[in-house]
Order: sequence, then C-alpha cells, then structure tokens
Amino acid sequence: MSFSISGRHIGENAAPYIIAELSGNHNGELGRAFALMEAACAAGADAIKIQTYTADTLTLDCDKPDFVIHGGLWDGRTLHELYQEAHTPWDWHPALFSKARELGITLFSTPFDFTAVEFLESLDAPAYKIASFENIDLPLIERVAATGKPMIISTGMANAEEIGEAVAAARKGGCTELCLLHCISGYPTPPEVSNIRTLVDLRERFGVVTGLSDHTLSTATAVAAVALGASVVEKHITLARADSGPDAAFSLEPQEFRKLVEECRIANAALGVVTYAQAECEKPNMVFRRSLYAVADIAEGEQLTHLNVRSIRPGYGLPPKLLPAILGQRAVCSILRGTALRIDMVRNIDEERD
Repeated sequence: MSFSISGRHIGENAAPYIIAELSGNHNGELGRAFALMEAACAAGADAIKIQTYTADTLTLDCDKPDFVIHGGLWDGRTLHELYQEAHTPWDWHPALFSKARELGITLFSTPFDFTAVEFLESLDAPAYKIASFENIDLPLIERVAATGKPMIISTGMANAEEIGEAVAAARKGGCTELCLLHCISGYPTPPEVSNIRTLVDLRERFGVVTGLSDHTLSTATAVAAVALGASVVEKHITLARADSGPDAAFSLEPQEFRKLVEECRIANAALGVVTYAQAECEKPNMVFRRSLYAVADIAEGEQLTHLNVRSIRPGYGLPPKLLPAILGQRAVCSILRGTALRIDMVRNIDEERD
C-alpha cells in the first residue's frame, strides 16, 4: 500500500512522511507564517500543512451557549472568535504556496467547505487533508475526492463505522490515493490514551496507508507509531510555546520538531527486514563468543574433564555445544593451558580400547 504527494513515495519501503502543521500558530502575522515554514523546512519536514477556512464558513457569529467553548484551552471563547483568530487569511495563500516553492518543500491544506476546495484548486494544491472534526462531512469528502488528488483523513472522534463511511465517500468520489491518520482529538493528548496500535488495525481493515496525527507533548508517541508501521506523522509546530497562539500549547518548537524527524527516521530505519543473517557490524565480534579451551596443561593421552576443559571466551576453539562429546576423550597430543581446542587434538576412549 502506497501513494505519493509531489512525487514523494509514501507507504511501504519508504521513510515516514513528516508533516508540519502550522494551524493558527502564525498568530495573525504573515512574516511569522514564513518563519514557521522556514523552521519546518530546516527541521527536515517533508511537507507543511495549513488550514483553509474563515470563521463564517465554519460557524456563526453567535454567543448562545451552543457556540461558547466550555473547558480546555479555549474555555469561554466563542467558536467564531477562536476561528477568526486562528484562521489563515485567504489572501496569504498565494504567498504561502510561493514560499513553499522557494524553500523546495510541499505545501497543502485542509479545506473546510466547498469554496475552500475551489480556492485551493486554483492554487494547484497537490493534496488535501480532511480534519478530524470534518470526517463525518461526507459531501465534503466526496468533493475533495473528486479533485483526484491524494487525500489524508484524520480519524479523531470517529468510530469504526464512521471511518468506514468516510473511506467509502472518498472512494465514491474517485479517490485512489488515500491515507488514514489515527488521531485522538485531545489538546493535548495524554500518551496513555493514544492507543496507537489502532493504526495497524486501520491499515488491515481498510487497506490503506496509515499514520498518526499526534497531539501529545513529546516525540515518543510518534516514534512508537513509526515502529508499528506508520507511514505518515503529522505534528504541530510553533516558533515558541511561550509566544502563545491558539495551538501553541500542544505544538513542538523547531529544535523539538527536528528531534521528532530524526527519531522517526531512525525508528523506521531500525525496522529493517526479517532476517537472521549476521550483520556486518557483528562479524568483528564473533571472536568474543565462547568456545572450548584447555584451562590447564593436558598431557598426551590424558583424559579431558571439567577440570582441564571449559567453555570460555574467546571464540577460536570448538563450539560449546561439543563439550559433552569432548569430555571423556583423551588428548592426541600435549595441550598447553590457554590453547583453543580442535577436533584433531582428541580421540575417543573406545578407539583406544580397539
């Protein structure tokens, strides 16, 4: 199972595809958005993702209880107020795509309604992401799928049936390159509720490339996901958590993001293949395995016993598994203490009787 974005192979036999999510951490400043893109690129990210919506396309400007956030990072704020602060202005988008081309990094976005899809198509976006909160919006999924571009769908909050419906909608819309990101939509997410083994089941159940959208505060969960076969890792990035911002509290700073990229790459490389062959780096150490040695001087014709033969390091002598067969035999020649035993140094007692 694999797909590609901007020519980059993603899936089996490929390094994990690391996506830096900018979200609202630009704090309303285009220059900061550029700096975030530069930081993500320097940290080794494969792609940068933004979000394409306006407060009015997501919600109503309304302060009724339904539209006020209760608890969490954004307690007491209205949805409209939060999205107005966090959104990436549409008139920035051409400049952001141009900046990505300048940096040589892929940029794509999460559209939140049909108008956003049309707008992103006009900018020749190479792929699309469906956010966790939108994975039940089947008409939107079908519309994105109709672009024919690769799709990534986050599964946060969705049960197995809802994920199945989202996959079916993507297929119905014409999507042939699909990735599901296991996701817990907690901000931040405690690692112990991440249940990243689910991404293995997603891969087997739906026959798609899988990965992780990670909202934990460390890199360990993402590394564990890669060890389980995650082909994609998405993580928020910020210049500094102390600068605040809508998503800064659960985002990685640039040096942390670099660590994430490096550790995910190492974890992927460490997976390797199923093999019992000796590694090249092991070969010089073969001499330090145990083998059979004379641990006392042995006269010609003397019997070999536990007192004069032992299994010790280094490994130049006979293998330890031959010790039971060696004991009780007699030396063909005198053997000095510290000599590695060879089979031609001993003879069977029965041979002497013959």
